[in-house]
Amino acid sequence: MRTTVEIKAEHRSALLALAADRGEKGLSSVLAEAIEVYLRGEHERAMQRKEFRSLAGSLSSEEGDELRAKTRAIREYWR
Repeated sequence: MRTTVEIKAEHRSALLALAADRGEKGLSSVLAEAIEVYLRGEHERAMQRKEFRSLAGSLSSEEGDELRAKTRAIREYWR
């Protein structure tokens, strides 16, 4: 199916270079692959969010407090 999409000039140049490296003349296959990867990733993230939501209430209040404290301690050493 044909459609019109607005992209940055530098993105178009990079995509054309990638297509040329693959021996292709246009952007269609490169864009189709990029869309597939993006949609697959979105599906996986949605499944992870669903799984995480199903864990709500799995920890006791004390376990939650302990996990929160350990997480804060770890974050103090980031960067």
